[in-house]
Amino acid sequence: MIDSDQQTLTWWEIRALQATNIEDIDFPDLVALDKEEQIILIAEVKGLPCNFQETKAKKYAILRLIDYLQAAKIVIPFAMLIDVNKILIFKWDGNKLSEPIISLNTADILSEYEPDFHKKQIFNLYLTGLTEAWISDFCYHWKSEIPPASKELAEIGLSQLLKGGITQP
Repeated sequence: MIDSDQQTLTWWEIRALQATNIEDIDFPDLVALDKEEQIILIAEVKGLPCNFQETKAKKYAILRLIDYLQAAKIVIPFAMLIDVNKILIFKWDGNKLSEPIISLNTADILSEYEPDFHKKQIFNLYLTGLTEAWISDFCYHWKSEIPPASKELAEIGLSQLLKGGITQP
């Protein structure tokens, strides 16, 4: 789709045009758009048996985030890594990805959407869905007027951007 105001392709469209096979197209696990349909957050999610506690896995995931952010050709202000232990939020300025500006305990946040989070094995697809539920709660408060970590996300300006937006897995 071409943005009529800017006459540019989105980074997904560029990736699709560059790919020789549909299997070659690589996307983040989760994308959040603001109410103007601008991308404001991308996320990589790793459920069991993987996690970002391993240095190599975290480094590779960060490199993937940077690759997505650079390919976007627009500044996407936030990026996130989520595993069953931690939610890490980063800022992107168009050139450099910050160190994590927020580190949250995943179970503390997502147990609002899955009360048995501490008791279950949470695999990738389910963790992605729970994360999407949490982010969507900031967009249109489907579950709670004050989603978990509201204060932290407000302090960095993310919750304000999410208000009225949508998520896309």
